[in-house]
Formats: sequence, C-alpha cells, structure tokens
Amino acid sequence: MSNKAIEVFTQRRSQYALGKNVEASQEALIQLIQEAVRQAPSSFNSQSSRAVILFGEQSDKFWQLTKDALRPLVPADAFGATEGKLDSFAAGVGTILFFEDQNVVKGLQEQFPLYADNFPVWSEHSTGIAQFAVWTALAEANVGASLQHYNPVVDQAVAETWNIPESWTLRAQMPFGSNEGEFGEKSFMDDSERFRVFS
Repeated sequence: MSNKAIEVFTQRRSQYALGKNVEASQEALIQLIQEAVRQAPSSFNSQSSRAVILFGEQSDKFWQLTKDALRPLVPADAFGATEGKLDSFAAGVGTILFFEDQNVVKGLQEQFPLYADNFPVWSEHSTGIAQFAVWTALAEANVGASLQHYNPVVDQAVAETWNIPESWTLRAQMPFGSNEGEFGEKSFMDDSERFRVFS
C-alpha cells in the first residue's frame, strides 16, 4: 500500500558527512524546525519539548564545548578519533539542542497525582517524537542530520553559555547540514521477531 508518510519516513537516515551547501535559507530552516516541534504530539498536550537552534559560530561553539568536556574523559591516544567525529558534526550549518521542561512535568504530576510516575516517561516520549518530527522534516527538505547524545557531560557548559532555564533538561543534539555522503543500506530484523498480529 502506498503511503506518503512512510515514503517521507524512509528518507530519514543518519548523515555523518555534513556540509554547508544547504539551499534553504536560515529563516526557512528555523520555521521548519519550529513547526515540526509545534506539531509533534505530547501527553496531555503538555508541549514539554524545547529546542535551541544554533547556526554558524554558535553551532561551532557547542561542538568545541563538547570537545572540552570530553577531553579529560577520553584517553589521549583515542581522542583523535573523538575529535574527528565532533568536527564532522560541526561541519554542518547548525545544531539543534533538544530539551524537556521539567517544570511542565512537575506541574502535571501535581495536577494528576494518579499518573505522577508516568509523566517523566511520557516526557521522554515527547522529546523522541519531536526529534523524529524535526529529523523527518529536515530529510524531506534534503537536509542531512543525525541524533547525538553528549548530555549530561555538556549540560553545565550549555546552560551557562546560552543562559538555559534551570528547568530545561538537555536530552539530545542534532547536527544538520547538506548531505555530503551516500547512505548505506539499512538492515531490518525479521518481522517475526518484532511483530505479533492477532485477528
């Protein structure tokens, strides 16, 4: 069965070879990212997801902060590979930092105590959906991206550098830019191990 949504989903792949040759303007990219997060569903319509969009030197600054945070943690003889990977992320046009606002989560816990234990879990669902929505929207616009997780080692530096509210918890980072590399074949596990259907 043909389905436009699935066709777009298949375009979303991890791109590690990023460049700055993106046709869309910065303003168009901002609008695209914001609308994708805005349209992403969340439990109780909590809208707990937050995003900080970094371009150019600001994006470079994030990856430099990440290098600085990792340098004391990675053995010196292995840091070259780590640095090369971080430089490949910085080679794009920007980076999106995804956060979840814990004030929203706490407010829902107080308002609906019966579900209090679930709201932190549902918050993680919300950020995952927002990340997928942005990633897919970028892919449809022919913009490459990947999802990275250098939190919590960069959390404090990020908060101090961009004046992030205390209640925002960093969950992921998405470097994006032009697709400068080919995508390899994506493998899938056998459906019999993943799905069960009853009728």
